[in-house]
Amino acid sequence: MKTNYSISMALLFGCVLATQPSGLAGAHAADAAHPNFVMFVADDMGWGDSATYGHELIQTPNLDRLASQGVKFTQCYSACGVCSPSRSAILTGRTPYRNGVYRHLSGNHEAHLRASEITFPELLKDVGYETCHVGKWHLLSRQQFSNPEFPHPSEHGFDHWMCTQNNASPSHKNPDNFVRNGEPVGKLEGYSAQLVAAEAARWLKEIHDPSKPFAMTVWVHEPHSPIATDSRFQSLYEGHENSKYMGNITQMDHALGMVMNALDTQKLSDNTHLFFTSDNGPVPAFGGSSGGLRGNKRSDHEGGIRVPGVARWPGHITPGTVSNIPVIGTDIFATVLDITGIPLPDDRTIDGVSMLPAFDGKPVERKIPLFWRTHVSPPADRVALRIGDWKLVGDETLTKFQLYEIQTDWKEEHDLAVAMPEKTAAMKDELLQVWRGIESEGPDHWWKNERQKPARGGTVNY
Repeated sequence: MKTNYSISMALLFGCVLATQPSGLAGAHAADAAHPNFVMFVADDMGWGDSATYGHELIQTPNLDRLASQGVKFTQCYSACGVCSPSRSAILTGRTPYRNGVYRHLSGNHEAHLRASEITFPELLKDVGYETCHVGKWHLLSRQQFSNPEFPHPSEHGFDHWMCTQNNASPSHKNPDNFVRNGEPVGKLEGYSAQLVAAEAARWLKEIHDPSKPFAMTVWVHEPHSPIATDSRFQSLYEGHENSKYMGNITQMDHALGMVMNALDTQKLSDNTHLFFTSDNGPVPAFGGSSGGLRGNKRSDHEGGIRVPGVARWPGHITPGTVSNIPVIGTDIFATVLDITGIPLPDDRTIDGVSMLPAFDGKPVERKIPLFWRTHVSPPADRVALRIGDWKLVGDETLTKFQLYEIQTDWKEEHDLAVAMPEKTAAMKDELLQVWRGIESEGPDHWWKNERQKPARGGTVNY
């Protein structure tokens, strides 16, 4: 399937590319139609874990600065309540069960981001972009990482990559498990977020060809456990019981600032689309905050899936604006393609849509509603569907449902399922239709043969 689409892409762009010895057709470096892209993703950062989103103590000056220069989304979602699935959706534009990465890939498991999936870095490379990934990967299981039989970042469109399979080990401090372009890096001195940002800056300065546009994914490990925080950041909260976690968020924010400064230094900021988000909600046991939302990481209530979302694109996004239009990680794929004029793949379902209207606070049109399924959620909130202001939350058996008018009841405190049976039934029909489509396309043998036992008193393990 990927091959057929690649042939179509070649036919579409080949007549122009053939006349160019290298680089993007008719262009040297990024231009207005082909800007640079940076996708910065935090790990387990909650919706309430920053000054930008209302935390009274945590200092995030660089995220604040980014929001002042672009648009802050109040209803930005990850595609799943856990990490690997939401990351797969960012790259492919496809909801996780559809692209196959339906679960977190922490242990020995057969699931992975398959070579047959199409990623936006691959499509950008086809039209002359250079690409780089730094930080966490987590789209291969443990036994697959560094195994050449499985697709690594280079097989998913990245020219240069330095990443870990999952978390930084033994912690954020002095990690020893990074791999650069297939070769182990060895022990590094420093803290993970700064090391990842430094590699991004090094690539921009020393490796990237300035005659070409680029796309970069920066996926830091902070604030995922095991947490280690530099004293210069933890000391900002001296005496507070949550100083380690709050300092860790500021540590992550400092790395964001390093990337922003690197773009400034290389005079790239003005034509770079920078998007900041998180892979899922927070872990309160380590100090994370959902900002008052119901649920946390692993939940399909708002606290598990509503995350920070800030976009900056000078000349295209009005600085200092706020958008309450719901957007999701899967939309990144379609947005990048919309900006660059690359057609969406027509041989597979793409769940995401372009966010361009939402950058101006205008609604986006979705043929497929916002949908979530998280395999390790509590049994009562295994799936969710949102259409407009209405959100349906379903249990693991898809027989018991909760209904919320999410725009006004953002804490999900008032279940309207009993009071509004017709609306609930209509939303249930929509959810089941979406799930049937996903189930028919995804590699369901992976989850239907799942060996992991159901958790939290549940009966279904996927």
